[in-house]
Amino acid sequence: MEPKINYQLKLDQILDGLEGTPRLLLHSCCAPCSSYVLEYLSRYFEITLFYYNPNIDPPEEYQRRLAEQKRLIAALPVKHPVTLIAGDYDPSVYAEAVRGVEDTPEGGQRCRRCIARRLEEAAKLCLAQGCHWFTTTLTISPHKDAPFINACGAALAEKYGVRFLPSDFKKRGGYQRSIQLSGIYQLYRQDFCGCIYSRQEAEQRRMRKTAQTETA
Repeated sequence: MEPKINYQLKLDQILDGLEGTPRLLLHSCCAPCSSYVLEYLSRYFEITLFYYNPNIDPPEEYQRRLAEQKRLIAALPVKHPVTLIAGDYDPSVYAEAVRGVEDTPEGGQRCRRCIARRLEEAAKLCLAQGCHWFTTTLTISPHKDAPFINACGAALAEKYGVRFLPSDFKKRGGYQRSIQLSGIYQLYRQDFCGCIYSRQEAEQRRMRKTAQTETA
C-alpha cells in the first residue's frame, strides 16, 4: 500500500516558498466551492478563475451557476486581482467523455472522466495564458476523490509542461468556511453535482425522503 499523501502539507510548503505574486489558473466548479479557495489563495496569487463545466445540466442551471460565480467575484474582498474566464459550454464534450460509463455510480469512473476532462482544459489554458500554476476547487468537496484529482493534475502538468498546485481544500475547516461564505453572500448552493445523472440521483433522493416522511 502506498503511503497516504498530505496534500495540504505539500501546498503549505509551496506557498511558503513563493516569491512575488505568481499567476494561478484556478478551475472552478461553482461559486460556493470557490468562495473559500479564492479567499485563501488570493493572498498568494493573482488568480485567473476558469469556469469550465460542460457537465452541468440543463443549460439554465449552467447559466445560474455562472451568474453566481460572477457575483461572488465582484463581491468577495481579495488581496490580489481575480479575473474570470468562462469556458465554452458544450454538453456534447461531457457526453463524449463519459460515453460507456454513464450508469456508474457517483464518484466512480463517470466522475473521474469528467474531472479529467475539465482539468485538461485548465492545464491547456494555464499554458496559453502563461500562468505559473494551475489547480481546481474540486478538492474542497467531501464527495470528491482528492488523491485522484491531485494525481490527475500532476500527470497533466507533466504532459503540458506547466505546474499543478496540489490541494485538499476541505482540510483545516475549508469546507465549513465555504458554507459560511455561501451564507454571507447568499450563494445558490445546489443539491447535486451538476450533470444529468447526479440531478436524477438527487431527484430520487428527494422522492425517497418525501415517501419516508409521508409514511412516518
